[in-house]
Amino acid sequence: METCQLLGRFFPASPLEFNHRSRKLARTTNFFISANGFSSKQTEKSEGESRNRMFILGMGFVGQFFAQELLNEGWIVSGTCTSMKKRKELQIRGFDVEVFDANQPQMSTMNALKCYSHLLVSIPPVVGIGDPMLQHGELLRSVLMGGNLQWLCYLSSTSVYGDCGGAYVDEDCPPNPTNELAKLRLEAEQGWLNLAGDIGIRGQAFRLGGIYGPGRSAVDTIIKQEPLSKSQKLRVSKQFTSRVHVADIWQALKASIHIPSSRGTYNIVDDDPAPRKEVFAYALDLVEKKWPGLIKEINFPEAEREEPFIRKATSSGEKRVSNARMKKELAVELLHPTYKSGLQSIIDQLENPF
Repeated sequence: METCQLLGRFFPASPLEFNHRSRKLARTTNFFISANGFSSKQTEKSEGESRNRMFILGMGFVGQFFAQELLNEGWIVSGTCTSMKKRKELQIRGFDVEVFDANQPQMSTMNALKCYSHLLVSIPPVVGIGDPMLQHGELLRSVLMGGNLQWLCYLSSTSVYGDCGGAYVDEDCPPNPTNELAKLRLEAEQGWLNLAGDIGIRGQAFRLGGIYGPGRSAVDTIIKQEPLSKSQKLRVSKQFTSRVHVADIWQALKASIHIPSSRGTYNIVDDDPAPRKEVFAYALDLVEKKWPGLIKEINFPEAEREEPFIRKATSSGEKRVSNARMKKELAVELLHPTYKSGLQSIIDQLENPF
C-alpha cells in the first residue's frame, strides 16, 4: 500500500481548496495516509482548513516571509535550510524545516516533494556548479512526474539583463548577463522552466530586484551600523537600482498561484529604480526624525552623514526594470510602489532602535 510522507506531516493528496478566511492554524497530528485516502489516525484540523501544500527550497529572507504569510492563510508549509543552527532558529519561530544539502540530497526529502502541490525554489546558483538542485535533474523529473505538483516558481534576479546603459528593460528584452553568477541565474531559470514543462505543469521565473524589508533595509543598516556587503558595495554608485519590498514579492507570488498564466518570466520590482545614495539619504532622514540625536549617540561620522555607509565602488549593470507585465497580467497592486513607502513602513514598525 503506497504512503505519502511529508516533512513533519502526513496527509492525502486532494484538490486545491484555498480558504482566505482560514487565519488560525490547526493542530495537526503526524500520521500516515494511504493512497486511497484512509488514515490510521484522525487529525485535529478545522473543517475549513486549506489543503494546499507548499514546499520551499531555501528558507532565506524571502522564503521565511512567504512561509509565514501562507501559514496565516491556512496552508501546509515545509521548507529547507542548510544548517542545524538555522533549523533550530526557524523551528523556534514555528516553521517546519529540514536541513538539506542540495549537492547530496536525501531521498526522503526528494520523495516528499511529490506530495506537495506547490514548489518555490529560492536557492542561488553556485559558481562552478550552477543550480545545486538541477544537478539532479533526472532524479527530480522522476520524483515529480508522478506527484501532485501543480505550480513551480523559481526566484531569479534582474541581473540577467546585464548592463543596458540605463535604458528600461522588460521581459521581452534579450538577457545579457555580464558576470558568472548572472549567467548561472539565467541557466537556472531555463532549467526550472524546462523541468516544469517536462512534468506538465506551469512554471515561472520571477526576476527580483534588490530585496528589502523589515530587518533588511537602509534603515536597519544605519541604525545597526552594519557594513555593506560585497554585493551592496557593487550597487552603491549605480544611477539606477531596481528594488522590491518583500511584502510585494508575496503579493506577486500569491497572484501567480491563483491567476493562470502561460508566461514564463516576470519582473518583480517597484515603480522607482532610484540610486542607492538617494535611498540611504531618505532612510537617514527618517531615523533622525524618529530618534533625534541618535546618529550622534552612535558616533556616526559627521563626514558621512550625507552618504551613510557609502563607499566608492565600480558601477555596472545600469538599467531600469519595467514591472508593467506583473501589473497587467498578475494584477498586482504594489503595497510599496517606491522605496519611500517601504522604508516608512519599516521605521513605523520599529519601537526601539536597538
